[in-house]
Amino acid sequence: MARSSTEGGDSARRLASDTISEPVDEAALAPAGWAGWLYKPAGTSATGGPIASRLGQVSWAMFECARIPYVLLVTIYLFGPYFTRHVFSDPVQGQSVWAAISSWGGIATAVAAPFLGAIADNGGRRKPWIFVYTVMMVASMLAMWVATPHAPVGTLWLIAIAIIVANFSYEFSSVFHNAMLPTIAPHDRVGPLSGLGLSLGNLAGIILLGFMFVAFSAPGNLHWFFIPDHPLFGISRELHTPERLTGPISGIWLAIFALPLFLFTPDKPSTGIPVRRQMALGVRAVWSTIKSLRHYRNIGMYLIARIFFNDGMGAVLLFGGIYAASTFDWEPLAMMTYGLELSVFAVLGGFVGGWLDNRLGSKRAIFVSVGGTLLFFCLSLTFAPDRMFWFIPYDVHAAPINDLPFFNTWPQVIYLLIVNGVAVLITAGYANARTMMARIAPAEKMTEFFGLMSLSGTAATPFANGAVSIMTAWTMSQRGGLLPIIGFLGVGILLMFFVKEERAVVPD
Repeated sequence: MARSSTEGGDSARRLASDTISEPVDEAALAPAGWAGWLYKPAGTSATGGPIASRLGQVSWAMFECARIPYVLLVTIYLFGPYFTRHVFSDPVQGQSVWAAISSWGGIATAVAAPFLGAIADNGGRRKPWIFVYTVMMVASMLAMWVATPHAPVGTLWLIAIAIIVANFSYEFSSVFHNAMLPTIAPHDRVGPLSGLGLSLGNLAGIILLGFMFVAFSAPGNLHWFFIPDHPLFGISRELHTPERLTGPISGIWLAIFALPLFLFTPDKPSTGIPVRRQMALGVRAVWSTIKSLRHYRNIGMYLIARIFFNDGMGAVLLFGGIYAASTFDWEPLAMMTYGLELSVFAVLGGFVGGWLDNRLGSKRAIFVSVGGTLLFFCLSLTFAPDRMFWFIPYDVHAAPINDLPFFNTWPQVIYLLIVNGVAVLITAGYANARTMMARIAPAEKMTEFFGLMSLSGTAATPFANGAVSIMTAWTMSQRGGLLPIIGFLGVGILLMFFVKEERAVVPD
């Protein structure tokens, strides 16, 4: 059925070109209904190959829907704050250890990511690699269930290993997933499709946070008509079971919603080169690419800039929830609500990123999104229960401004408004950064440069998160520990002034 629909679309296109001289509207020629999702429009992708069907493109974006809930539930809003406050009883020590664990994962990613990209260029197919790292992510997320309060040393090591494996598998899958984007979509769809993926991912986070809010945290605390009287399935909040479930729930979600990518998104054909030969060619290609960066100076400058601002944005995400939970003493009910609200604004950020990209171009869009992230993050650090914008005092014994059991003081409410802006701009920044590489890398080395881009996103992770770890331990303050993030964002923005938005060509 799909074949006959495609042939009918090709016939209609030829007839249209014979009878009229004006451009043909591809959307008008596409079949209706399910066949329209399978229809492959004319034209070429950003790398010069055939364009994937609408279903194939959306399935690519669905992989972000599958992965991003791990970031939201585990690293930002629930498991991370739980780890620092309850697995470790001292939040300052917990933040330092959490930063150190993130650094270890970053080291593994930084070493391997560019080589994997080059291997994928020689092997052709990307989806088998994505499948391997998806399985590793699912297994490590399931293992996070063992994170009990005040866990013994042996369990802490198991938790650390699970987090490290999940983090570097996430990044490794990004190398191949990002590299597929310019091969399935035309140039003018790369930005919007990138933003769609991030928006779908944040929407998935909203769904899972909403489920956990209604099923586990709100019962007994909020007496709304759709809230049960008791947590579902006999879940114990006293034992922090909801937080421990974030890993397994994220893993199951990933296993289900990664399937469309493997089923419907087209992959490059295999080159038939043996794996060991691919590895040798990959190592050689990476070294050649590094040596030839004198020719790709513009890309090299962009990679350096992205090392700084991408790692700064990652640190904002990684430690923002931890800082908020400790500063305002928010427990899981408040953190789930906090996560739901920010995820809603992050969904908007995906579309804002696509709009900025098409309106301003990728470079200017990065200035807006990353610069705005820096501004709002700095403002967020000036809040505490007893003050706003650092200099405005607030009476902690004042009457609540609303009837909610949380977010009932002016510092908390204004802080929420500020971090809503962070959620929008940081999501837009990720979308803009990915599109920038798709627009400046040579088509023949797209996967290889996306591997190097992943390196630029993770190579500094040991230094950025390590700096947060060291600064937190040195200042004995969570706020003081976050100051290096400002430097990373600022340096990244300054370096972007030296980057041009133009596609590189492979030297003869």
